[in-house]
Amino acid sequence: MLLPGPADWTAMRRQPRRDLLAGLTVAVVALPLALGFGVSSGLGAAAGLATAIVAGAAAALLGGSNLQVSGPTGAMTVVLVPIVHRFGPGGVLTVGLIAGVLLVALALARAGRYVRYVPAPVVEGFTAGIAAVIFLQQVPAALGVATPEGEKVTVVAWHAITDFAAHPRWTALGLALGVAAVMLIGARWRPAVPFSLLAVATVTVVAVITHLEVARIGALPATLPAPSLDFLNPAAVPMLLTSAVAVAALAALESLLSATVADGMTVGQRHDPDRELFGQGVANLVTPLFGGVPATAAIARTAVNVRTGAGSRLAALTHALVLAVIMLAAAPLVAHIPLAALAGVLLATAIRMVEVGSLLALARSTRSDAVLMVLTAAATLVLDLIAAVGIGLVLAAFLAVRKIARSATLEQVPLDVADHHAEEAALLAEHIVAYRFDGPLFFAAAHRFLLELTEVADVRVVILRMSRVSALDGTGAVVLRDAIERLEHRGITVYLSGMRPEHERALAAIGVPQRLRSQGRMFDDTPAAITAARTLLHQAGVLAAEPVLKAA
Repeated sequence: MLLPGPADWTAMRRQPRRDLLAGLTVAVVALPLALGFGVSSGLGAAAGLATAIVAGAAAALLGGSNLQVSGPTGAMTVVLVPIVHRFGPGGVLTVGLIAGVLLVALALARAGRYVRYVPAPVVEGFTAGIAAVIFLQQVPAALGVATPEGEKVTVVAWHAITDFAAHPRWTALGLALGVAAVMLIGARWRPAVPFSLLAVATVTVVAVITHLEVARIGALPATLPAPSLDFLNPAAVPMLLTSAVAVAALAALESLLSATVADGMTVGQRHDPDRELFGQGVANLVTPLFGGVPATAAIARTAVNVRTGAGSRLAALTHALVLAVIMLAAAPLVAHIPLAALAGVLLATAIRMVEVGSLLALARSTRSDAVLMVLTAAATLVLDLIAAVGIGLVLAAFLAVRKIARSATLEQVPLDVADHHAEEAALLAEHIVAYRFDGPLFFAAAHRFLLELTEVADVRVVILRMSRVSALDGTGAVVLRDAIERLEHRGITVYLSGMRPEHERALAAIGVPQRLRSQGRMFDDTPAAITAARTLLHQAGVLAAEPVLKAA
């Protein structure tokens, strides 16, 4: 079912006060981002604000996640800039419309499940590459120079730097660096405070009072324009199809990854990937009619939504309505915001997109994951986003097959191998469950394992038997860590047994074995883990007595 159901409306009535507060907080965070990404896309601040309002409301009502917040994003801006240069604003709106049709078609084809096969190194490299592109895109505005002609962001940024060197404009640079510094320092000091809005507001007031000579956003409409298809040129549609496919692919990838991140931050929330594609498709069908750019779910805004206590779609819908009120009541004030201040917001956003810890962990896990991540990031910066993901997936498939081939062994075993099957059945009655993995735990199988494992119910202890895992890559390690943390969040104790040294090295990069070993939850064999589980439950009063375990 792709349309909203009774459960959605019931959830919206469950905790309206918390959802309204979360929506208000997200709107405060989203306002400078919407304006900045609108300007950066080439269609102007009004287009960014219209996107946040229209797409934010449509995706909130029709999307597949209760927690997702949608609007203009940096990744989408990276794709849109060359489209604006080639086809103008009308081309961007047409691309958004076609992309919406493609997303709805993907939803009807039930294609949402396939995003789980994107490996973690590809996602991390993709994100790092996008962050670099966004940072470079802001260089001209931060330096106070006109954006040079060109489609390659590195070339444009270099020309902007040479222009600045010839005629320095220190005021714009000071404003941009000041806003970025306040955001980065403030995020570490008080993460819940919307320093982006405070910094932009302060800079705007100072610029107005002191009459600083810096470029401003300019006049914004106080209301959304009437819906119109005047931009559509049917003759140009064939030339725009390739761009529309890229936009649709990016919207699908970023939205489903964002929804997965939101699920991981909560307990009891699970998004519907096909319905999420449908919601994003409808959002992108409607938004161009109001002059908005193509939209996707925003991971940063979604994370703020979750952290501030959102539990239903009411929060994301409130975010869109608050932005509409701001547009109606404060458009004249927004017009005075310096472009350099918005550039500072996006510079800080690009820096915060890069999770250094995750990058280093993947780089240390295996050599193939490090190579995959670096190549994806480089392709994102040098080529384009869709080509980067394609290259990453092809290379990941090659490395996975190579790893499986190297781990294949031939071993003669007797037909009646003793195992723990009967014992494991008995353990379930004692609120203990043991899982044994056979074969490779790599990106193609990791997410299926996560879904199956985290659905376990009515148990107090989960034992993960790792001795028969033949291969473990960075994605498998990350998913295993996420599964352990989600089970622990539900009050379930997790033990690991039989971990091989080569697999422990991959997990050590993200801190899993160190923590479990320090807590006495890593064992050389399964009988020792079962004994520890029974002792734990006996001490907690769950088991009446501790049975004697026979070694298997």
